[in-house]
Amino acid sequence: MQHTSDGLSTQGIKYAGSKKKLLPYLLALAAELPGVQTVLDGFSGTTRVAQALARRGYTVTANDTADWSEVFATCYLLSSRPDSFYAPLLAHLNSLPGQNGWFSRHYGGKETDAKKPFRLKNMQKLDAIRAEIDRMPLAWPDKCVLLSSLMLALDKVDSTLGHFCSYLSRWSARSAGDLTLHLPHRFAHGGGHRVWKQDIFQAAARQNWDLAYFDPPYGSNNVKMPSSRVRYAAYYHFWTTLIRNDRPELFGAAARRTDSRDRQAGSVFEDFRRAPDGHLWALHALQKLLAQTQARYIMLSYSSAGSIAKEDLLDALRQNGKLLKFLKIDYKKNIMSEMSWTGKWTRDEKNYEYIFLIQKSA
Repeated sequence: MQHTSDGLSTQGIKYAGSKKKLLPYLLALAAELPGVQTVLDGFSGTTRVAQALARRGYTVTANDTADWSEVFATCYLLSSRPDSFYAPLLAHLNSLPGQNGWFSRHYGGKETDAKKPFRLKNMQKLDAIRAEIDRMPLAWPDKCVLLSSLMLALDKVDSTLGHFCSYLSRWSARSAGDLTLHLPHRFAHGGGHRVWKQDIFQAAARQNWDLAYFDPPYGSNNVKMPSSRVRYAAYYHFWTTLIRNDRPELFGAAARRTDSRDRQAGSVFEDFRRAPDGHLWALHALQKLLAQTQARYIMLSYSSAGSIAKEDLLDALRQNGKLLKFLKIDYKKNIMSEMSWTGKWTRDEKNYEYIFLIQKSA
């Protein structure tokens, strides 16, 4: 199958689980596999991997339970109108005068305010733009282009460390900029892509895939962290509210959605509790996912700081297929090495990302 040379040009918001730096390795591994056309990106997040795969010519299904992930995926994989259709709409939204509203009250800060994620002027602009998008008589894919533009614009003027569970005590330099919407960098594609917002176990078993890529939430292997540790869904509650525009009940200094409380929003893959057999429930979830996935090949990325013990992770993979590749990427040094199946794990590895490629057992 012929793939385009492009694939590394992707867009996304700041995200703790972003795979932007992994894209060259993921694309190279996928290119080595014969006859691969259909790909499931099971935890698509900001959709950088899904975008890159689609750019390379694969038929991609992006799946994630997050509302904002669905919007990004729809923008890049499903919207089909030319940029000339959206340009005047974005110009109109940019021309709107700011107004005080719900976002201004809860997330906008004045010059002397501390620990707010955005300047008041940009939240006032957001209140005007978000209300107008809801009023526009547009199809869902078209609204997703506008909403994606809005998220990307907000990400450029925030005063955060990339998440919304705590905020900087001093304004970031970028927060002084003005909220301005730009056309997302979409790309021509031949169609056939799909966007799902499903439970991952249902999505993975829904059909037969040539390749499934999984990047589940990792949790943490830091045993000193309290049981109330924050979940991925809670880190990005603001984007959920932006998309739903539902003015939820909030709690805490970070003004989080009440439905983002850890006990409500946690993923089973982040579960640090242990099952009766002594293993983490997160490990059982991964074993179940690997077993139920209907795919010829499975790629899995995992952090060296993840909650699942490395020996248990390897055992789970071994039980479900033949290991074809095993990569270790050092982000700080930008070094990749290939590890053998019996490669030893060291206790001091804190900044590595691992990529496993298996051929699923028949």
